[in-house]
Amino acid sequence: MTRADVARYAGVSTAVVSYVLNDGPKAVAPLTRERVLDAVRVLGYRPNAAARALSMGSADMFGLLVHDNRSPFFAELCHTLDQASADKGRSLLIVNSDREQVATSEQIRDLVSRQIGGLIIADVLTAREQSLVESVGIPTVVIGQFGETDGLHSVGVDFAVGAREATEHLIGHGYREVAFAGSAARYDDRERGWRDALTVAGLPLGPLLHVPFTYQGGYDAAMQLLQGSRRPRAVLAASDQIAIGMLAAFGQRGVRVPDDIAIASFDGTVAADFVWPRLTTAAQPLHEMADAAVRILLGADDEPGHRAFTTQLRIRESCGCTPTS
Repeated sequence: MTRADVARYAGVSTAVVSYVLNDGPKAVAPLTRERVLDAVRVLGYRPNAAARALSMGSADMFGLLVHDNRSPFFAELCHTLDQASADKGRSLLIVNSDREQVATSEQIRDLVSRQIGGLIIADVLTAREQSLVESVGIPTVVIGQFGETDGLHSVGVDFAVGAREATEHLIGHGYREVAFAGSAARYDDRERGWRDALTVAGLPLGPLLHVPFTYQGGYDAAMQLLQGSRRPRAVLAASDQIAIGMLAAFGQRGVRVPDDIAIASFDGTVAADFVWPRLTTAAQPLHEMADAAVRILLGADDEPGHRAFTTQLRIRESCGCTPTS
């Protein structure tokens, strides 16, 4: 179906159809607008996004597929990528991949149909989705991954090293039993770093809690610890969001942090500085990661590969330290 078909069905000109679909530049009478929209529904017309993109020059636009930008970490990542794109004269179109009843592959095709100049993926791809990305032939970078994604550029941090350093810091306080609260979906490198630190120190593994990366997941993890037969002295949370959920649960039950149980977390979001006690956290260098991702899309690197950045352990009060700033 074409715009001309819609115009014939509605009994209007193609220009009027354009005004309705683009919400201007000229006003359309309400009854006429309804006739056009009814024709669009009946005929199943879908505007040609590629043609619109070419006419509007949206090859200067990058597409970002993110799992859920309501997450504090992903929200900050989106903002930082938008800023890095703007610094290079590009705009950013953000799409959440957690929308119900919309397949990730369909979202990728929709972004590509808009003639974007590059694609950033902040989500885990299936083998089929990765094959689709590789077949579309536009610059692509995967961000926030644990390691190399075969055939694609990728940017991330060394999750295992960051988690190990945070765990070692907790051990350095003299805490002999350190729990871990993290990925409900699969074993990840943050858990590996936690395991490595305890093993090297000759300590047993504390309770292992697999929960979603949400405030509720952290809250539930804390409740599980409190209901256990033996409460650990410290816990490494795989994200600030999980840690903040744990703080809420502990506060509700009168458990003092860090006096009764210490917490260290991962990500370094702004929220970590605005809870009490403030979170000791392994911070991801988002600005450096975003700049690297944009440079890749602009052709700075020809060969696909993985670039891993180093986290920075930001010392705050939740672990038992008394920061000077």
